[in-house]
Amino acid sequence: MLKKITLIVAITLLFLNGTIDNAFAQIPSPSFPSNANSGSIAFILICSALVLLMTPGLAFFYGGFVRTRNVLNTLMMSFVAMAIIGVTWVLWGYSFAFAPGNAFIGGFEWLGLNDVGFQPSEYAPQIPHLAFMAYQGMFAIIAPALISGAIAERMSFTGYSVFVVLWSFFIYSPIAHMVWGIGGLLSLSGGWGALDFAGGTVVHISSGVSAFVAAMYLKPRKTFPDKLSPPHNVPFILLGAGLLWFGWFGFNAGSALEANNLAVIAFVNTNTSAAAGALTWLILERVLRGKSTAVGAATGGVAGLVGITPAAGFVSPIAAILIGSITAFVCFYAVSLKHKIQIDDALDTFPIHGVGGTVGAILTGIFASRAVNPAGRNGLLFGNPDELLLELAAIVVTYFLAGFGTWIILKVVESTVGLRVHENAELQGMDISEHGEEAYNAEYTDKINLGRK
Repeated sequence: MLKKITLIVAITLLFLNGTIDNAFAQIPSPSFPSNANSGSIAFILICSALVLLMTPGLAFFYGGFVRTRNVLNTLMMSFVAMAIIGVTWVLWGYSFAFAPGNAFIGGFEWLGLNDVGFQPSEYAPQIPHLAFMAYQGMFAIIAPALISGAIAERMSFTGYSVFVVLWSFFIYSPIAHMVWGIGGLLSLSGGWGALDFAGGTVVHISSGVSAFVAAMYLKPRKTFPDKLSPPHNVPFILLGAGLLWFGWFGFNAGSALEANNLAVIAFVNTNTSAAAGALTWLILERVLRGKSTAVGAATGGVAGLVGITPAAGFVSPIAAILIGSITAFVCFYAVSLKHKIQIDDALDTFPIHGVGGTVGAILTGIFASRAVNPAGRNGLLFGNPDELLLELAAIVVTYFLAGFGTWIILKVVESTVGLRVHENAELQGMDISEHGEEAYNAEYTDKINLGRK
């Protein structure tokens, strides 16, 4: 096996050698382009760091929900996405997402960051091309990490790692190109004109639908539904939600791609929608179940953040309140429905991100206003019902590509390295069986189990 891996690495390096050498040769000296803005450069680099922080935040958010014997594995599924996509995005992911290509996928022009240097790009003339590439790479990292919530506590770490490589190439890059790429099928720049300011379609719908397919394909955990345990660490969940909320300012405000008024409105809308989502979820719990929970507050806040993502730079703050509240309301009942029909999407990835992203895209087609962003389009409420139809079309395309593509990828992974751990390993716990280590020592775990009894 080691010889095979070494051979594959050697062939890959030989294939990329010319591209990599050319990439180094093409990068000019680090001087600002004539139209660069140092404030915008600093802003986008900070936003890139904020978006990267969302993935460890997601790790803690997910990690708090699982059992003590699976928490390290759950955390690692987010961290390994940072490692894998951090490399593949530079080698090929960015090129196939944003380089000139056709309506469905980018081309080979920017492989290995060939011709991607300190010069401005068509996407963001106020910042260096490298900065735009780095910022978009953070989106590419968190998208597959979101899927890990649906298949937690049962998918092998090797299978998941291979899945991340294939999914980011065959699902994420094409959808990113179709929605955001110049000339992309769904884009504002030469396509249908669907609106997605910061990734409602590209990140949340694609990952949510893929998560649903993965959960169905892997089938339920051995403990589902009769022997499920409550979240082992609610403070982890709140910490993760807080980090997600904090990082989401980079996710949405940074999508203005420079420090300007559009970034300001996206920032305000992000916080407003998250707050409305958290409040709505707490009220629903209080009215329907008698108590407002910490887990509910965290989940509602995330739902509000998901809902506003496609609309952040196209709507007013009042619309953001409605979007956050409506999205949380729909997601609340989506989670309840998931439990009733007993689909083992372990950490509610599809009910929050798939459903939330869908609702947010639809509401973008209703509330979008060119008074907020002249570069956008009016929605239904401002006299343009066609925009709502375009959003629905974009949703359908994303559902099909993400759903069908994920099913094929899962088949490939299952037939090569395998997908699911053995039953004994699953019951023992993923931390020991997959990583040979534990998050908590045996004495601490015994105290937790004793407290539950």
